[in-house]
Amino acid sequence: MTLKLVLVAAAALVDADHRVLIAKRPEGKAMAGLWEFPGGKVEAGERPEEALLRELHEELGVETQTACLAPLTFASHAYDDFHLLMPLYVIRRWTGHPKPREGQDLAWVRPNQLRSYPMPEADGPLIAPLIDLL
Repeated sequence: MTLKLVLVAAAALVDADHRVLIAKRPEGKAMAGLWEFPGGKVEAGERPEEALLRELHEELGVETQTACLAPLTFASHAYDDFHLLMPLYVIRRWTGHPKPREGQDLAWVRPNQLRSYPMPEADGPLIAPLIDLL
């Protein structure tokens, strides 16, 4: 059986206090109640960086530029019905104040506290490189 490959771009927005922004998936969405790094699916014909800029605007109302995206690591995880490939970009510069535009809760979290928040399985491996960086 061949699993569908899903490409998702994720962001670790890092504030001046070295905290990382995470978002709680709202009710009605797959994996509701779990915390994740903001981002979303890469659409056909779209580069991951373009998708991330679009998703940050749609989900959080913040703007940034491709030059501000620093690739850190990626996750490759097989779920039951698809395989997820998710690059994680660290972003330290953006304009606007992150606001929940899709019904999600937001939290600024110290990297060493990220494991205290229940996350989708694919997000777990992204935490250690963030802790090492910050």
